Amino acid sequence: MTEELIARQCRVTGRVQGVYYRASTAHRAQQLGVTGEACNMPDGTVAVLACGSEAAIKAFIEWLWVGPSAAHVTQVEVTEIDVPQPWPPRFTIA
Repeated sequence: MTEELIARQCRVTGRVQGVYYRASTAHRAQQLGVTGEACNMPDGTVAVLACGSEAAIKAFIEWLWVGPSAAHVTQVEVTEIDVPQPWPPRFTIA
C-alpha cells in the first residue's frame, strides 16, 4: 500500500526574510522528502508550497514554526490545496 500524497500552501509571518529562511526551508524539505517551493513575498512573508506524505508534511509544517536560528516566526497559516499537476520534482527557492 502506498502512502497518499498531499499538498499544503503555507504563509509564514515574522522575521523570515533576510535570515536564510528559504534556504533552510529547502534543506529541511530535502531531509523530509518534501517537494515544492519557498518564495519571498512583497509583504515580508514567505510563501511555501509543500507536497509529500502526510507524515512528512506534518513534520515540515512543525519545522516552519521554528526556521533557522535568526528567524522569529509569529504565524504559519496553512491551507489545504489540491495536489498540483504536475507534481513538483524537487523543492526550489524562488
